[in-house]
Amino acid sequence: MKDRPEGFDERLLRPALGEWGIEAATLDYAPVGFGDYHWVADGRWFLTVADVRRRSFDGLRLAMETAAALREEARLGFVVAPLRTSGGATLVRLDSHRYALSVFPLVDGQAGDFGQEISPAERGLIIDLLAELHRTPAPLSTPDRPLELPGRAGLEQSLLDAHRPWLGGPYAEPARELVAGHAEMLRRRLREFDRLAEKPGEPVVTHGEPHPGNLLRAGERRLLVDWDTVGLAVPERDLWLVARGPEDLARYADATGRTPDQTAMELYRLRWALDDVAEFVAWFRSPHGRTPDAEESWAGLTGTLQGLAAG
Repeated sequence: MKDRPEGFDERLLRPALGEWGIEAATLDYAPVGFGDYHWVADGRWFLTVADVRRRSFDGLRLAMETAAALREEARLGFVVAPLRTSGGATLVRLDSHRYALSVFPLVDGQAGDFGQEISPAERGLIIDLLAELHRTPAPLSTPDRPLELPGRAGLEQSLLDAHRPWLGGPYAEPARELVAGHAEMLRRRLREFDRLAEKPGEPVVTHGEPHPGNLLRAGERRLLVDWDTVGLAVPERDLWLVARGPEDLARYADATGRTPDQTAMELYRLRWALDDVAEFVAWFRSPHGRTPDAEESWAGLTGTLQGLAAG
């Protein structure tokens, strides 16, 4: 995030790092990513602070434990996993109710950007990583990732409320007008989601967001970061973000013996867009200012609605 976390006392970080045996001389805020907050300690460790009001502490802990197990037990070298504290934990609370910390090794690599087009050769490398991940037996800690849209109730309520004024901040009323103009399209897309979701599939361990922004190029190696979305789901949860044609799907099928389902890929593509709309709308109906993150969210909402309408 570009904005620093609301109401967070950065002085909490140094004593918490003692859980990992780290005495940091320098702590530098890193305005990267979207969702969590990051610092770099002594140029050696990458700190992630998560707001566990947005997702449960226990759910995030299971994801961090799963990433650690994939690295430590399954020996998946492309997993950038959290380090363990002296007591074996991968996530610690920084306060009583809101923020939690995980610590990662700082990897010298170059990340891409979400939505960036990558070469067929690069796609092939990512598909090979996903095939290896999907073939790996699930650690006991692996959480389920159900298809349901977590923000659906809020989105549907916002569609009902689109004729009333919205409060929250400078983007509240523009967001209401935008949602009102796309209300029927969003209802149609929700019905489409329900129809596509009727077909079940066999779950595997999935990353959840293997887009170029979560891929590090470290020399000849390709590494996946941001494992907070790891979980059991059908492989198409990952593949829709990477595969671009028959050659990509055939490469995956050759590596796994499993032919990807095009309907499932379209389902997860739609789910991603609807989930984004629900999150952005919830953002703009909550207290907010005209900040860099709010501006990025506004661009995300407008772009996502345009894509849903065009599709």
